[in-house]
Amino acid sequence: MTLTQQLEQDYIAAYKAKDSVRLNVLRLLKTALKHFQVEHLREPTDDDVLAVIGRQCKQRQDSVEQYKAVGRPELAEQEAAEYAILCAYLPPKLEADELARAVSEAVAATGAASMKDMGKVMQALNTRHKGRIDGKAASEEARKALRPLG
Repeated sequence: MTLTQQLEQDYIAAYKAKDSVRLNVLRLLKTALKHFQVEHLREPTDDDVLAVIGRQCKQRQDSVEQYKAVGRPELAEQEAAEYAILCAYLPPKLEADELARAVSEAVAATGAASMKDMGKVMQALNTRHKGRIDGKAASEEARKALRPLG
């Protein structure tokens, strides 16, 4: 079963269960996938769906931080609930030690010699561990690995 089919089944289940939060999140996700389909003139693959879900998660995460900063805890809680629903569809993130090992492998594989090669390392990480890395944490880890090199 593809991820798109899973999302459709979950949407129907949320509709039948009258789970309004899950239903709204999945409705917005289906809309984002439809926009992807129109923009790229093709059906989204599972990797495409994961990328769209990842962007939606990032948006929710940013919204939670912004709502907390302006003193709107009720909206932050709503965004956090939506974030949890979306992130359940993503593969588990790499742990800190796994991320450090992955960065070391990417540095070795790309032949990175300085901070100028940061883009190559990040691209290699994103390609190999699509959807499983936190970009911010990976960037910090790559900086630590590349800083001693020059």
